[in-house]
Amino acid sequence: MGSLGTTMKPHAVCIPYPAQGHINPMLKLAKLLHFKGFHITFVNTVYNHKRLLKARGPDSLNGLPSFRFETIPDGLPEVDVDATQDIPSLCESTRRTCLPHFRNLLSKLGNDPGVPPVTCIVSDGVMSFTLDAAQELGIPEVLFWTTSACGFMGYVQYRQLIEKGLTPLKDSSYITNGYLETTIDWVPGIKEIRLRDIPSFIRTTDSDDLMLDFLTLECKRAQNASAIVLNTFDALEHDVLEAFSSLLPPVYSIGPLNLLLNDVTDEGLKAIESNLWKEEPECLEWLDTKEPNTVVYVNFGSITVMTSEQLIEFAWGLANSNKIFLWVIRPDLVAGENAVLPPEFVTETKNRGLLSTWCPQEEVLTHPSIGGFLTHSGWNSTLESVCGGVPMICWPFFAEQQTNCRFCCKEWGIGLEIEDVKRDSVERLVRELMDGENGKKMKEKALEWKKLAADAAAAPNGSSFVNFENMIRDVFLGKIV
Repeated sequence: MGSLGTTMKPHAVCIPYPAQGHINPMLKLAKLLHFKGFHITFVNTVYNHKRLLKARGPDSLNGLPSFRFETIPDGLPEVDVDATQDIPSLCESTRRTCLPHFRNLLSKLGNDPGVPPVTCIVSDGVMSFTLDAAQELGIPEVLFWTTSACGFMGYVQYRQLIEKGLTPLKDSSYITNGYLETTIDWVPGIKEIRLRDIPSFIRTTDSDDLMLDFLTLECKRAQNASAIVLNTFDALEHDVLEAFSSLLPPVYSIGPLNLLLNDVTDEGLKAIESNLWKEEPECLEWLDTKEPNTVVYVNFGSITVMTSEQLIEFAWGLANSNKIFLWVIRPDLVAGENAVLPPEFVTETKNRGLLSTWCPQEEVLTHPSIGGFLTHSGWNSTLESVCGGVPMICWPFFAEQQTNCRFCCKEWGIGLEIEDVKRDSVERLVRELMDGENGKKMKEKALEWKKLAADAAAAPNGSSFVNFENMIRDVFLGKIV
């Protein structure tokens, strides 16, 4: 790529959906493109830009001369809260208001003599309004869906589910009356799946439901992309990935991105980070004092909220299991109030539990002391767990977490699902994961997947490594070279 010469340096504008679980993988992809010789403009919303500066310091987004940060407004009223915004409001606002701001940004970049002309756009799959801008400029655009392949396939089926009358639900009793146990066998690449394992926005009785409409439309617009990339690997989701070939533009599986990034040695690039909460690295020192495979790591991600009753049941389930645990509790974990644990729980577990508000999760999951992960089954967390060879207890909250949970438990053999948040079932599952026969089998399986993930990302022949090279050559550089 050095032969392109400086005048022809490709310039990718990367724009994630403005939530933590979308920003992190997009930043990884942007770093990989930069490492391959691209000039990068990374676009955050004004709201998240402020949060990043607050969490990481005033100079944290200065970037590098060829890796710059820009912002556009998200269209929502300004608030000064350190939390993820309401997802439906954000989806509605981005699709309605962001395109003119994005166009203005591209025009500003086009007139900046200090940067090369924009040659491609990498957008989050649910920020497809950007396709209009790419079309106007006549440049390729890749949509990066930050979901699993199976989760994305679930969304792609929304139109069919609506046409077949399976959603919206006739009335709210359908959520509890067993209707969601109905299995369907016509989803491409998936032998059979229950309605409850389809991304959760189908659980609505409203025929104008915003999220159902939003995702149906975003999947339809995905047809117009130059290509689609997914942070997964062929061995893990082969059947579903193969099924996309007849439905969509080329789909490239280029994950796990964190393993592809291991080859990137540029220190300046490594220093660019994207956590919206301040990390507490002390937990790694604490883990260093623990025996291998003895600690349960608990983290429900950046969006999940629960009731204070559920928080208390999780707490006593962990306490009663007698296991060592590291529990990340965001300040906004409990809906509408601060997350407060019972003082008796804190006293009882103070010698074997560590509570943290946010931590460097990838490093935690590859730490030898971690034996299991109690997770919300978000895709980044699931994939990081696979890379660490760590089996999971799954408590999916919403969106395609339900789909990820089903695949972890039923297809990949590395998960146990929590059906009901009661302390007895939490205790039983933690013991089974850490000590049981089933837990041992899951650990073996998790280590097999860990090896396959590493193989996929390895140069020169790993499937994801090759797919990434091909995507750059065929989609991004086809127009330049």
